[in-house]
Amino acid sequence: MDRKVVIPGDLLSEEAKRSGEGTFVKDGKVYSLLYGLANCRDRINVIPLAGKYVPAPGDNVIGVVKDITFSNWIIDINSPYDGLLHISEFPKRIDADEMSKYLSLGSSTMIRVKDVDSTMKVELTLNDRKLGLLKTGRIIEINHTRVPRLIGKGGSMISMLKKELNCNIFVGQNGRIWINGGAEDMDLALKTILLIEKEAHTSGLTDRIVDFLKKEKGAGN
Repeated sequence: MDRKVVIPGDLLSEEAKRSGEGTFVKDGKVYSLLYGLANCRDRINVIPLAGKYVPAPGDNVIGVVKDITFSNWIIDINSPYDGLLHISEFPKRIDADEMSKYLSLGSSTMIRVKDVDSTMKVELTLNDRKLGLLKTGRIIEINHTRVPRLIGKGGSMISMLKKELNCNIFVGQNGRIWINGGAEDMDLALKTILLIEKEAHTSGLTDRIVDFLKKEKGAGN
C-alpha cells in the first residue's frame, strides 16, 4: 500500500530528502506533522484527514463573538462547531442584559474549551487570568495543523520568536494567533509566522527562521 493513516510523530522514512508537505525532519528521519493520510512514494506527503479544527477540552483558542443569546455568547472558534460561553463562565458576575457591554458582537477573545460532549456541543470558559478580551494588537490565521511547528519542541520556536520579535504572541490551538507589540515588530512577526506556516514540513526550519530574522532586522537598520 502506498498510502496509510498516520498520526503526529509517526516515523515515515529514514531518508530526509523524501520529506514533503505535512512532514518534518529530525535527526535525518522523516516524521508525520499531523493526523492524515501518508502518501509514501518517492516524496512523502501527509494529507490532513481533518482539515478543520476540531475542539478538545483544555484547548486555548482565539474566538470571535458572533451572536448573543439570553445567557450565552455564541463564539466562532474557527471550527465547524461554534462555542458557547455561558454567562456563569465569565470571570465577573454580570446580568444578562449587560452581556454586550462586556463582550460585544465582533469582539475577539482568548478563551478555553471547557468541555465537548458527544453531540459536539462546545462549552467555553474565561475563568483564568491568562484569558480575556483582546483590545489591541493583530490576529493572524494559519492552518491549525501548523500550530505544533510554530510552537516547536518544548516551546522552542515560539520562545525564540517572542524574544527576537519583541512581541507578545498567543498561539490558539485553532490556528488563530494574536500578536501585540510595536507596528514594525508586528509586521515582521506576521511575515515570520506566515513563512513558518509555508515551510513547516521542511528540515532545518528553526535555523532558517533565525537567519531570516537577522536579515530582516539588518535591512531595517
